[in-house]
Amino acid sequence: MTELVIGVDIGTGSTKGVVATPDGQVVHTASRPHGLELPRPGWAEVDADEVWWGDVVAVTRELVDAVSAAGDVRAVKGFCVSGVGPCFLPTDDEFRPTRKAVLYGIDSRAGDEITELEGRFGADRILEVGGTPLSSQAVGPKALWVRRHEPQTWERTMRWFNSNSFVVARLTGEYVLDHHTASQCDPLYDMAAHEWYRPWCDEVVGDLAMPRLAWPHEVVGHVHAAGAEATGLPVGTPVSVGTVDAWAEAFSAGVRRPGELMLMYGSTMFFVQQVTAPQPHPMLWSTVGVLPGTSSMAAGMSTSGSLTGWVQRLTGDAPFEQLVEEAAAVAPGSDGLLVLPYFAGERTPIFDPRARGLVLGLTLTHGRAELFRAVYEGIAYGIRQILEFLDGPDSPVDRVVAVGGGTQGRLWTQIVSDVTGREQTVPAQAIGASYGDALLAAIGTGLVDPSTDWARAGRTVQPNPARRDLYDGLYEQYVGLYPATRDAMHHLAALQEDDAAGRG
Repeated sequence: MTELVIGVDIGTGSTKGVVATPDGQVVHTASRPHGLELPRPGWAEVDADEVWWGDVVAVTRELVDAVSAAGDVRAVKGFCVSGVGPCFLPTDDEFRPTRKAVLYGIDSRAGDEITELEGRFGADRILEVGGTPLSSQAVGPKALWVRRHEPQTWERTMRWFNSNSFVVARLTGEYVLDHHTASQCDPLYDMAAHEWYRPWCDEVVGDLAMPRLAWPHEVVGHVHAAGAEATGLPVGTPVSVGTVDAWAEAFSAGVRRPGELMLMYGSTMFFVQQVTAPQPHPMLWSTVGVLPGTSSMAAGMSTSGSLTGWVQRLTGDAPFEQLVEEAAAVAPGSDGLLVLPYFAGERTPIFDPRARGLVLGLTLTHGRAELFRAVYEGIAYGIRQILEFLDGPDSPVDRVVAVGGGTQGRLWTQIVSDVTGREQTVPAQAIGASYGDALLAAIGTGLVDPSTDWARAGRTVQPNPARRDLYDGLYEQYVGLYPATRDAMHHLAALQEDDAAGRG
């Protein structure tokens, strides 16, 4: 009987799962689309019971049924789950949510709480302890927001979860979070000590129990009877705790060596770079890595595929392939259009939840093709800006691995290489974070060594040097847009917040 492992990832727009063998052969796949809720400007939530748990149950059940039909479900030797994060899901003592989950950096409601915590603890001290400045990505301010604005919810809350840890709790009854996700739960985690920073935990979340910590591959529990009934997994199946989806995907793509960087083209744009040691940075995220003894730098743009989807809806819902074809026919520079893609605030490098998007240069002659290409180019300028921060003297970027749905067509990756002047490698088997989860499950159960790499080499995207001068000039203009318009953005954001509060 061939041994098998299952990996499942809860993404922003779908949940995906794979069954794999210890040598990385994919045997079965399954997926389930879902959405997120945007009840107010700057808010992003999901129903954790329906989306996180419900989708994992459905996808896992489909995978288990496929394994059973082909042989024996007892061949499944391990399970691991990753998901969006860091998020804040409060629950009672029985893992029942007391409100919807507040999502990662695309939810920017806690701006006042960020300011308060910086004033209380000191921005420099927060950077020293956690390696990262507070931003909309941080969990602590969101927990404080719920505590302050929803006191009745807080009274019923006993525990809190990320997406992966919530599923682990429902499967095993264990209250545990992985070290990597914890290192993004600023300002609650001590990067140097690899443990919760208790003085600030007490101040921010009060009496809430803190989950025990484990590394993403570690088996933290076994599927209990209720978990088995829901998913079809055998009782006693070992469960690894998993981690944030972007790190699981970087792990699957073979980004392991210092200097290697994963660029994830998804609903948002995400960067994970391996470095030799923690490097606190005021404009980036410094985190622990997936395996013990590893470190990473990270960055994230708040929009990417979500912005191209907005253009698609705005201009009549034409098939995506048609929009890409039209944009490819537009010359580089998008006929004088320049997009600042801060349509959901921005995370790195400005950490400004009240930033807003811009489309500069519009005339009556522009159409959707120019707008669509300008969005691609605007995101590429944002990528270049972040890469310049990541590519420091102590942590040079020497290899870029591109993953995610946005790499499937060739236009966007080519624009990014042209704008940044960097070569990108697109893996041949770009399955995603669920593939990394399967590998983590195999490592956690001892089926393979931690050094095992399932990544397969694929195509390479080379920059076109003929476009460098044009894009250099446009990039210079791009960098100046935010400082020049920040005050106006904040004024407009305040109006939006006031309007939303009035409607609420």
